Amino acid sequence: MSAPMEVVVCSDSAGQLWNCAVFELHSGTNLLSYRGGNTSARSLAILNGEHLLGAQLGKNYINVWEIQRKDQLQQKIVCPGIVTCLTGSPNGLYLLAGIAESIYLWEVSTGSLLAVLNRHYQDLTCLRFTDDSSHFISGGKDNLALVWSICSVLQADPSQTPEPRHVWARHSLPITDIHCGLMGPQARVATASLDQTVKLWEISSGEILLSVLFDVGILSVTFDPCEYSMFCGGSDGNIFQVALCGTNLQRDKSFQTDREGNQVFKGHRNLVTCLSVSMDGTLLVSGSHDETVRLWDIQSKQCVRTVNHKGSVTNAFIMPAPANMFQPDSRPTVGLPRFTRHLNTSEPGEGGETGGVSLRLGLHMQGTEDSYLEKADRLHALMCAATDKSVFGNGENTKVRVAELEDEVKKLKKINKDLYEFSTQILTKQH
Repeated sequence: MSAPMEVVVCSDSAGQLWNCAVFELHSGTNLLSYRGGNTSARSLAILNGEHLLGAQLGKNYINVWEIQRKDQLQQKIVCPGIVTCLTGSPNGLYLLAGIAESIYLWEVSTGSLLAVLNRHYQDLTCLRFTDDSSHFISGGKDNLALVWSICSVLQADPSQTPEPRHVWARHSLPITDIHCGLMGPQARVATASLDQTVKLWEISSGEILLSVLFDVGILSVTFDPCEYSMFCGGSDGNIFQVALCGTNLQRDKSFQTDREGNQVFKGHRNLVTCLSVSMDGTLLVSGSHDETVRLWDIQSKQCVRTVNHKGSVTNAFIMPAPANMFQPDSRPTVGLPRFTRHLNTSEPGEGGETGGVSLRLGLHMQGTEDSYLEKADRLHALMCAATDKSVFGNGENTKVRVAELEDEVKKLKKINKDLYEFSTQILTKQH
């Protein structure tokens, strides 16, 4: 069969019928079903048009399918912890995963873990790349949205911690969704939050362009392709269409329906957690905790199709069908390697193959000098020697003291997390 122009990819929390399914956008025909496990929210990704990846709900691994082999898991990528969000770069070079409050960045071609970024203070909730793969945006329960330059992350001196290009700290409750528009580093970014606002930002300057206040918490957000409108999924089941080209030029405003394009889509009975617009801007797909995926005609605001699920919808998005999605005999151009769990690892079975060459861009690199691994080993040896002598003394007391400190850090992190969640619940009840 010939591949349709656009398809809907969706998953739910139950996973009774399948892990995720592919539907034809216009007819609603079920084209493919991928089996095995169930995928968590914001954790379903297409990698280079050849692999489908889904983070297992509540587990520390990622399920991987070849896009045309729906009934056979190719591999499981084991991670250091439970994956809360996942995305692949549009150019197919990098894979991003949010694990607790850390961002893990892998190189797809080698499976090497290139960076672990620890700039958030609470669990990650969403990750998004720009369309040119030059930047990515992370959002978390710490109310922060961070803009990262992929070049800055990869070229950073190993002795220095990479810093985000922008820190957006205008939300007062956890960020629930992020959508990045077109035009790469010139793109506009929308952030949704439980604080009942959606904010529009500019990557190039880092400035806020618009803040819209609603009567309910917002769980999802997206643009139409021309960025004339912004669609926001509410905790009450409504979908709000916000006109971005209206005559009201106020930066801070409250949502109200009017004739300029600010309208409401009514039909869902629970949280709207996923939104996506077709390439021609005429159709909107929404997923909800009411266990349905709905297709809407944007102009008339009417629901034209409903697809029932067996659990809360965790992912639903529209995409062009990859060329080999419906060709069972096709194979990926390059198979996925085994992904490593540790930085700069060279252990057997941890992704690196003997005889391989690893290249990494550096700042002002001229002439010959020690490799990053040699520098890291030397620095680690110096730190251990200095620490042993100045703090702990010699002998077995060192290991005991280090273990005690690590336990103390874990306890403090847990206390901080519990306090934060408790205060968040109080603030939410007040609203």
